[in-house]
Amino acid sequence: MMGLSVVISVIATVVFMATFSAGVNMPGLLISIVMPICLGGPMILTFAIGTERMRHANAQLTRLATIDGLTNILNRRAFSAAVEKYCAAPHRRGVLLVIDADHFKSVNDRFGHDQGDEALRDIAHALSLTIPPSGLVGRLGGEEFGIYLPDIDLASAEGIADDVRRAIADIDFMPEGITCPLSVSIGGAAHEKPIVFRALYREADARLYSAKQSGRDRVALPQAA
Repeated sequence: MMGLSVVISVIATVVFMATFSAGVNMPGLLISIVMPICLGGPMILTFAIGTERMRHANAQLTRLATIDGLTNILNRRAFSAAVEKYCAAPHRRGVLLVIDADHFKSVNDRFGHDQGDEALRDIAHALSLTIPPSGLVGRLGGEEFGIYLPDIDLASAEGIADDVRRAIADIDFMPEGITCPLSVSIGGAAHEKPIVFRALYREADARLYSAKQSGRDRVALPQAA
């Protein structure tokens, strides 16, 4: 852009001086080269800075729209939209896990919401570390989380779900120096053909309820065929 401006300036100067003056001279040529550089440099820099700021702002907006601000994982809308795409594709299978922290209200009641938030961050971090790279993890709301495992069979999904359960139980959560064990209950649902997220979630949530009723700190998945 700068080079093109200099070339155009030189050509215009040569034509102008050849037409309206005694001819081309060195000072005129130097001015025609220096002026675009002096004027165009700051303009190009300003444009570049503005473009970078816009790119950064767009990235921030995208992050705010997809990432849960507390736990730094996908928010409910982004998670459900991503899972919906997987579920709508033909010839794909997967397993949805719905995870709920057990007795979480007591954590907030005993230690305050700041410590409750810290527990949620610890749980989210453990979930992210435990699932395979192809998996998705999101916060569905409150102390409820979701994991989607694409292209996986029920036996493998059950193993991952139990790994998740044990990873949460191993969290060393000590608010105010007091040991506070954490645990989660997990319900799951599988699909081998296209399905809407809402239907898959409803089935997983029903099994989560069953896990809660059976004593918590356990996994409830459909039986493998």
